[in-house]
Amino acid sequence: MTQYTFTSESVSEGHPDKVSDYIADSILDAHLAGDPTSRVACEVMCKNGKVILAGEITSRTTVDYDAVTRQAIREIGYTDPAEAFNADGVQVLQFISKQSPDIAMGVDTGGAGDQGIMFGYASDETEELMPLPVQLAHKLSRRLAELRKSGAQSWLRPDAKTQVSVAYSDHVPTRVTTVLVSTQHAADASQAQIREFVSGCLCPEVLGSWFGPDVEILVNPTGQFIEGGPSADCGVTGRKIIVDSYGGMGRHGGGAFSGKDPSKVDRSGAYFGRFVARQVVKKGFAKRAEIQVAYAIGRAEPVSVRVDTFGAGDGRGAEQFVRSFDFRPDAMIEHLSLRKPIYKQTTNYGHFGKKGMTWEA
Repeated sequence: MTQYTFTSESVSEGHPDKVSDYIADSILDAHLAGDPTSRVACEVMCKNGKVILAGEITSRTTVDYDAVTRQAIREIGYTDPAEAFNADGVQVLQFISKQSPDIAMGVDTGGAGDQGIMFGYASDETEELMPLPVQLAHKLSRRLAELRKSGAQSWLRPDAKTQVSVAYSDHVPTRVTTVLVSTQHAADASQAQIREFVSGCLCPEVLGSWFGPDVEILVNPTGQFIEGGPSADCGVTGRKIIVDSYGGMGRHGGGAFSGKDPSKVDRSGAYFGRFVARQVVKKGFAKRAEIQVAYAIGRAEPVSVRVDTFGAGDGRGAEQFVRSFDFRPDAMIEHLSLRKPIYKQTTNYGHFGKKGMTWEA
């Protein structure tokens, strides 16, 4: 019998790195709304009262980056003029050029925009076919944001991190052992009040049957979390790639998602890999599956495609099944309808495991 404990984390939309991701995806969506063939590689850095936009964008539509940036920050919830980082008060610096023609000529012919390795993963341990630890962590972070925005818990502030540890036996989750919630809060909120909310309301509601009296709950372990967001820490696009994917349960090729249009296989390849991994599990070839796909810049056909069923299930059948899918960039984009302005929906609480996304079919 194999026994272990696995831990995954999530961050809220107010986390500095996620602020950067959300701005980048907001700019991407704005371009795709006017020109579905836009080539976008947008990087963002946030710190104190400044937002730096950089990257390469080639598009037939004009976007007011300053306005889009401020609206994204406003949607997250940084609107307090007393804070260094707020939607109306930030200075937006722009360093954006067009896509390199050396890259463009490879993409124009249907090839991958860069070399790279992408992974897709699925497991039958949750309804969403996601690993339980990261799925629960995301649900905790999302619920914090919902309660903050509704005003139900007026002392909550945008920045937060959650972490969930799950005990496994023979790769099957058996119980939640530890939950960690670190949430930014108003200065007049007491730690006793915050702890009571997390242990008495948030965890029982979100964890449901996975919650019990033996679950260890840690809340704001430093003692307070008043200053947060980009006012406290620097945020950068693409720095939460494990949070964005499978919480470490499935491997990651290293390429970030946010701010990239679907011609970038970092994004489309990872999304399609997730789609194919889901089909392997749904068809009953395995209880969990991982897809690896690799590309060379300028080439449409992948260098390699591999499926791993972790030594269980019908590995040979899964391999034959996966070969039936077309992993060329244009084919993946078409199959998943990726040229639409859908990416703000993906930024926060994981790019996978969300209903309504084409790769979750």
